[in-house]
Amino acid sequence: MDYVKLGNTGLDVSPICLGAMSFGTAKGWVHNEWALNEEDSRTIVKRALELGVNFFDTANIYAYGASEEILGRALHDFANRDEVVIATKVHGRMHAGPNGGGLSRKHIMQQIDASLQRLGTDYIDLYIIHRWDYNTPIEETLAALHDVVQAGKARYIGASAMYAFQFQKALYSAEKHSWTRFVSMQNHMNLLYREEEREMIPLCSEEGIAVTPYSPLASGRVARPWSATTTRLETDPIARSKYDATADADKMIVERVVEIAQQHDVPMAHIALAWLLQKDAVVAPVIGATRLPHLESAVAAIKVQLTVEDVAYLEEPYVPHPIVGLIPYGG
Repeated sequence: MDYVKLGNTGLDVSPICLGAMSFGTAKGWVHNEWALNEEDSRTIVKRALELGVNFFDTANIYAYGASEEILGRALHDFANRDEVVIATKVHGRMHAGPNGGGLSRKHIMQQIDASLQRLGTDYIDLYIIHRWDYNTPIEETLAALHDVVQAGKARYIGASAMYAFQFQKALYSAEKHSWTRFVSMQNHMNLLYREEEREMIPLCSEEGIAVTPYSPLASGRVARPWSATTTRLETDPIARSKYDATADADKMIVERVVEIAQQHDVPMAHIALAWLLQKDAVVAPVIGATRLPHLESAVAAIKVQLTVEDVAYLEEPYVPHPIVGLIPYGG
C-alpha cells in the first residue's frame, strides 16, 4: 500500500478509507436491514488491515454508537493504534429532548468524550462535523472544536456535507480567530452525483483540503449492471432518496461503466473508484463493505489507471442533479 498525505497535513492515510456505517444494529437504526453483526464487522476490519488500509471512518450516530464500539474493539485487537487513523463524527441526534444533537459546545464536549469511550481510545485522529448546524453559530462550534484539539482529544478536525459558502465561512472564521482549521471535507460525490465539482472541489483544491468522498459507488449503483438488485438497493430509504429520482439519466452512465470495465478487464467498482481518485483534491474515498470481495475490490482499484478518453466517455452523459446529502439552506 502506498500511503498519501491527508491534504495539507503530515498525516499518512491509505487512499481507501473503510467506512463503518454498516457495522452494528440498534433499535430504530435505519440501516438495520443490511447492517453487519459484530463478528462479520470484525472480519472486514481485520482484512482491511491485512490489505494495508489504515484509515477508518465512523460516526457517533451510526447504529447509535454501536458502530464506534465494534470498530474500536476490532482495532484494539488487530491493529497498532499509532499506525491507524480513526475518524468519527458529531452532529446527529443521540438522545431525545434538548441538547441531544447539533454542534453546540455542550453537545460537542459531551459527544467527544462519549465517542472516545465507545472507541476505547485516548484520542480521535480526525473529528468531523457531520452536517452544518443552522441553530448554532459557527464560531461557537469552531471554538469548541479548537478546545477539543488543544485538550488532546482530537488531532485534526474535518467537515462533511455542506454548501461551499458555508465551508468557506468556517475556514475564514478559523483563520480570523486563530482556531484549528478543517483539514478535510467528506462530501457526497460519485459518477452519478457530481454537483460537488461546481464549487466544493475547486474550493478544497485551492485551500489544500483533503476530499474523502462518501458513497463513492452510489450505494452500489455503479458497481453492478443496471438490472442487478441487492437487499440494500431494495430496502435502504436514504440511498433511494438520493438516486431514484434521477434513475433515467443515470442509467446511461452505469452502462458506460460496464463498457469501460470490460475494456480494462476489471470489475465495475474499479472504474468508479479510479474515476474518483483521479479527481483533483480527492485523497481517499470512503467505501462501505458488507462482504470481503467489496473491500478487496476497492483496494485493487487503486492500481487502475483511466485514460483521458475513458474519463471523458464516463462523464459525457451527466446532467445536473438535485442537491442531496446535505441539509438544505435555511435548515
